[in-house]
Amino acid sequence: MTSVGHVLEARHLKKHFPVTKGLALQRTVGWVRAVEDVSFAIRSGETLSLVGESGAGKTTVAKTLLLLEKLSGGNLLFHGKDVSQFGRAELKEYRSNVQAVFQDPWGSMDPRMRVKTIIAEPLVVNTTLTRREIQLKVLELLGQVGLRPDQADLYPHEFSGGQRQRIAVARAVALNPQLVVLDEPVSALDVSIRAQIMNLLKDIQTAYGLSYLLIAHNLATVRYMSHAVAIMYLGEIVEYAEGDELFEHPLHPYTKALMSAALPARPDEVVEEIVLPGEMPSPLNPPRGCHFHPRCPMAMDICREVAPAVVHIGSSHQVSCHLYDGAKA
Repeated sequence: MTSVGHVLEARHLKKHFPVTKGLALQRTVGWVRAVEDVSFAIRSGETLSLVGESGAGKTTVAKTLLLLEKLSGGNLLFHGKDVSQFGRAELKEYRSNVQAVFQDPWGSMDPRMRVKTIIAEPLVVNTTLTRREIQLKVLELLGQVGLRPDQADLYPHEFSGGQRQRIAVARAVALNPQLVVLDEPVSALDVSIRAQIMNLLKDIQTAYGLSYLLIAHNLATVRYMSHAVAIMYLGEIVEYAEGDELFEHPLHPYTKALMSAALPARPDEVVEEIVLPGEMPSPLNPPRGCHFHPRCPMAMDICREVAPAVVHIGSSHQVSCHLYDGAKA
């Protein structure tokens, strides 16, 4: 996997959390394998989506990209350079270039700060702009996300959920970043305004040439926003493809099950219903072989013993499933 045209690459990422026992003298009794050998690349100006059930490891991956969690293994490459080798100045530049918009913007906003101060904060901390230049930039950002200049003096509680998400977007793009992590950016919003925020995000992407890592479980959102999609299950990517390719030709049984559970795109569309038994196993004690085999309707004997390798189907479709062992690329 080359770095040409890639803003960020993840190579064999691992994140394990220790499980401890005892109060005064804690000892590690196990490890939660939240992320296990995850690799992907995010292209310049495009959106990669991570999709999966709660507990699949999507948000943990996002936190490692934002340097909120330290990797247990693997490498992050920013424009081909290993982030773990960055000095203080390079890390500051990386953090400026990789921003985030979270599911609930209310939780990341100080309720005692006016909106103009919230949006200006990254500019104050990371740039040498004058106070007047920052004021003008804040007003420009408010306009770009569809808010009025006079709303700059209001507090977060005076806005609706959709408006607060617009404020979060303005703050995220204030430093002209190259990558924005979108962690369920519309799932907490009313259905009536989800499309507005998705359109805003696409417009901002075009205007700034941004790359997005979108974490979502709503497949309609994923299909509308994504250039490429990675399906995660129990800390691993089980299928990866370009957006249209994945939705038109899903290969992995888990991907097919997710799509069968989603609302059809058209009322007259007939979708095969696939009901998965049980729940996702614990990452503290994942199953042997293929992690999905206890719930898989297509499981074979080999699935219970041997973890599947990544199989390349065509030019850009990848799947980890024994059903495709020996398939021609």
